[in-house]
Amino acid sequence: MDMLDKLKKYREEEEKLKWEGTFAEYLELVKKNPMIAQSAHSRIYNMIKSHGITVENGVKKYHFFSREIFGLETTIEKLVEEYFHPAAKRLDVKKRILLLMGPVSGGKSTIVTMLKRGLEEYTRTDEGAVYAIKGCPMYEDPLHLVPHHLRDDFYKEYGIRIQGSLSPLNTLRLEQEYNGRIEDVMVERILFSEDKRIGIGTFSPSDPKSQDIADLTGSIDFSTIAKYGSESDPRAYRFDGELNKANRGLMEFQEMLKSDEKFLWHLLSLTEEGNFKAGRFALISADMLIVAHTNEAEFRSFIANKKNEALHSRMIVMPIPYNLKLSEEEKIYRKMINQSDLKDVHIAPHALRIAAMFSILTRLKPSKKYRIDLVKKMYLYDGQQVDTGEQINVDELRNEHPDEGLSGIDPRYVINRISAALIRKEVKSINALDILRSLKDGLGQHPSITDEDKERYLQFISLARKEYDEIAKKEVQKAFVYSYEESAKTLMDNYLDHVEAYCNNQKLRDPITDEEISPNEKLMRSIEEQIGISENAKKAFREELLIKISTYARKGKPFDYNSHQRLREAIQKKLFADLKDVVKVTTTAKTPDETQLKKLNEVIARLIDEYGYNSISANELLQYVGSLLNR
Repeated sequence: MDMLDKLKKYREEEEKLKWEGTFAEYLELVKKNPMIAQSAHSRIYNMIKSHGITVENGVKKYHFFSREIFGLETTIEKLVEEYFHPAAKRLDVKKRILLLMGPVSGGKSTIVTMLKRGLEEYTRTDEGAVYAIKGCPMYEDPLHLVPHHLRDDFYKEYGIRIQGSLSPLNTLRLEQEYNGRIEDVMVERILFSEDKRIGIGTFSPSDPKSQDIADLTGSIDFSTIAKYGSESDPRAYRFDGELNKANRGLMEFQEMLKSDEKFLWHLLSLTEEGNFKAGRFALISADMLIVAHTNEAEFRSFIANKKNEALHSRMIVMPIPYNLKLSEEEKIYRKMINQSDLKDVHIAPHALRIAAMFSILTRLKPSKKYRIDLVKKMYLYDGQQVDTGEQINVDELRNEHPDEGLSGIDPRYVINRISAALIRKEVKSINALDILRSLKDGLGQHPSITDEDKERYLQFISLARKEYDEIAKKEVQKAFVYSYEESAKTLMDNYLDHVEAYCNNQKLRDPITDEEISPNEKLMRSIEEQIGISENAKKAFREELLIKISTYARKGKPFDYNSHQRLREAIQKKLFADLKDVVKVTTTAKTPDETQLKKLNEVIARLIDEYGYNSISANELLQYVGSLLNR
């Protein structure tokens, strides 16, 4: 199907979604599907829920947000369960402004944008269908036509509570156009659209001297006053403010706390009573989610002003911190790159991960309860096993600093520095060292980074570099061993055979001569020394391994190369130590002989085919590891 066919199909689908009928016909739809009459908050909650929910590690994961938001599952769960869900149940939370508060580029605007785009899609479904009085500039709920004295009867018959009064304009239209016959009032289906200003409004503060309250509530149409004879005639009023157009859906206040007071006080009545004042009319009912976002400094300044207490009490403040999960931060950069013109550039394996390490380290705070450095803390937060020497409760670690993640480097800075590195290098490939170098160069140009912060950030770049050095050496090590996993397994099995014989005071049989031999102490120590196991500690370490193997066997689980972190590390280091001279000579030879050249080509081919490098980044990796080994 080509683009013209797709456009035609889209137009046909839009036509199918159109519906128009009388109020009497609309009531039949409501009787069949009461969800049609749901509130704005309920519609948003059901929209989020419709994309699916799973539970991972005791935390609910809402798949609606997982397409764009990474590493904030706990924050999103709190947002949905403490605001959207109770608001959907018409609890008092519904009467609060949702204020997302957090650092720049932390995801606040992305969350709001997702809600807006999600609503646009949801109103095109049967479950999310929205109907309004035809011709109403505020897309008013048709059920407002039901007189107040009949609403208890309506609830008994339909099970639906009606909130809000008929607007002045539709009150006049009911009398003049329909002669008071409510059942004849025309109703139509509407599709939310931010571009067309249907069900979604956006307000952005500007110069308070020039910005008019009409931007929110509409204004008098002076050209019609002569026709209708009065400024209080609703037909002489343009109901085209953002609050008018956002009715039934969502109203976004960008940088809300920068707005002039006259705009903010308008929200008091809207949040508490569900109505607002416009022109010379009675209060106008409106049903919408009001969501705003701001940074922490502006919020602290706002609540410090006693005049703002009334508005503050009508807010639900939801902190949106930076992501603190290493693997999720990497996804953020991948997403941002895929959305840019950089998506065709080769980024060497681990390059984005190292950039993510730097970012996460800048956001973490030292633990006072546990003796753990920030690098290990970063790995723990990412769900990895870390040898810390003490039992650590990760939940307690997270709760130690409630404001952790509200400061540090933002993702935009990292992406900007990756872009700068690409432009400077002028090639279609970039590696971890290029990114770290660019991150370092950019610190002096960042206007909000103090000299103290710069000093700390340079230390984090150094830590990320050390982690990359270890990753790079292991990567080359694996590439040099034709079957790395098999070699590691063979070495581990051989070591464990000797450990078992040692602990049980038994002999082993030589696989070639079938002679009985004593456990090979030299082999065992050559592996244990890789991770600093002393002569005095070797017996305890070996016995610990046997206990762990026994525990795995009792649970019916296989004990493999990855089952014991310190043993895995020891095996890796031993393999690399055995290969070190080969790797060193091969990677640093200025004029490699035929054998060395063949080995180099094999390793490069393996790095490309199995590890995701290209020829440029593979050669750069080998040169770098060679230089590390020569130090």
